[in-house]
Amino acid sequence: MIKELQIRVSPQIASQQSLIRDYISREHGIDARTITHIRVLKRSIDARQRQIYINLTLRMYINEEPQDEEYEKVVYNDVSGARQVVVVGAGPGGLFAALRLIELGLRPIVIERGKDVHERKKDLARIKREQAVDAESNYCFGEGGAGAYSDGKLYTRSKKRGNVDKILRVFCQHGAPLSILSDAHPHIGTDKLPSVIESMRNTIIKCGGEVHFQTKMTELILQNDTVTGVIANGKEFFGPVILATGHSARDVYRYLALANIKMEAKGIAVGVRLEHPSELIDQIQYHSKQGRGKYLPAAEYSFVNQVDGRGVYSFCMCPGGYVIPAATDKEQIVVNGMSPSSRGGKWSNSGMVVEVRPDDIEGGTYDSLSMMRFQEKLEKDCWQQGNMKQTAPAQRMADFVNGKLSYDLPQSSYTPGLISSPLHFWLPQQISKRLQEGFRMFGRRSHGFLTNEACMIAVETRTSAPVRVLRNSDNLQHVEINGLFPCGEGAGYAGGIVSAGVDGERCAEMVNFYFS
Repeated sequence: MIKELQIRVSPQIASQQSLIRDYISREHGIDARTITHIRVLKRSIDARQRQIYINLTLRMYINEEPQDEEYEKVVYNDVSGARQVVVVGAGPGGLFAALRLIELGLRPIVIERGKDVHERKKDLARIKREQAVDAESNYCFGEGGAGAYSDGKLYTRSKKRGNVDKILRVFCQHGAPLSILSDAHPHIGTDKLPSVIESMRNTIIKCGGEVHFQTKMTELILQNDTVTGVIANGKEFFGPVILATGHSARDVYRYLALANIKMEAKGIAVGVRLEHPSELIDQIQYHSKQGRGKYLPAAEYSFVNQVDGRGVYSFCMCPGGYVIPAATDKEQIVVNGMSPSSRGGKWSNSGMVVEVRPDDIEGGTYDSLSMMRFQEKLEKDCWQQGNMKQTAPAQRMADFVNGKLSYDLPQSSYTPGLISSPLHFWLPQQISKRLQEGFRMFGRRSHGFLTNEACMIAVETRTSAPVRVLRNSDNLQHVEINGLFPCGEGAGYAGGIVSAGVDGERCAEMVNFYFS
């Protein structure tokens, strides 16, 4: 017999199947000897009260063994001789588009401007060691995209657009831990995600697709308002094009603007990385001076408020993680966060950002690239404040709120180093004033959160794409150009790994329809 059951137990009981089995036997009158297997379907932490509970949805196998797989696997067949589709970008949007194309019997040709996920690591190390940014291989460009080295969080609210569960199953099929299928906030970890991405690439190649690294698209091939391919590194690649370049491909945005391919400026969010000692966040979120104890993970938080008509909120929270240098060119400072699968670091960080809309730009007039130029100016201002290196301007949190200079800074995970800077003075007032008020609100909600033990590190600008490449809602093609499928976060239609993967699959399905 198979029976599903929802229980609410202590973190200690939730930590071991034997303890779960004993609890079920004791509380539900089921003989523990008859429970042959327990499968966890959903797992979430309830930390709203002082007593912490784990909510579990279980499938119990009573007097029988499971006959089914943990999850349904996707079959990928050989597509060597099939019609080909060009996929520009090997981030989550591009990789999931390519895999879905194979499912549909089409042959993906993936071109990626950066390096493969392992070679990319060497260039990331150089940023920390030498403060030298390779414009084609960094935390944003390369196999896996920006998500490969920014924590690997798989939580999304975009569940109406596609099959989120399938995205998670495909990750598991390529080596991700099965826990992502059950956790309320699934997470792979920066240390494990690269091998998963490499496995996805190997599936594409094994099935007859192609993946080309250090191959930068410079031009679309257009014939009578129809895209028939791309030019990259002087070579032509033919087929309809799924354009999944990620949110930092500014050269692509400039090319599209010059080619009069319709785009529009899109709202973004701008702010800082806020870093606390992870022990302090554990104490606050778990309502205990002992912190998380033995059985709980590093604590997460989420804050959102409206301040003067704009959202102020936490973004991409990394428990037990690190703040990283995420610039994509010279004369920029951009910060982001990541964490390993263990989330065992000494600090926890999140983006703390303010909503900025195109009509917020000074002067009141804007074009499709106005928000991108706003990002660029802020990143260059930050670089100048940071002594024109990757040394990041920073300020203690309470000092920022009170408009005071920080005469020293706490220890930080940000390896290129910090320099004390009056962020409250030089950040745009529409950002700094709203952040100050937002922090006051968050501090009132969580006692101890607003503290000088926390450090603000500037500047967080790459929360999403600053443009939207316009497409039809029915067939996902560009509004004026056939054969061009703007895709994922870089085209303005996603906001994270999973939502980009979902959008990649949808674009692949529309290409299949385009061929029919």
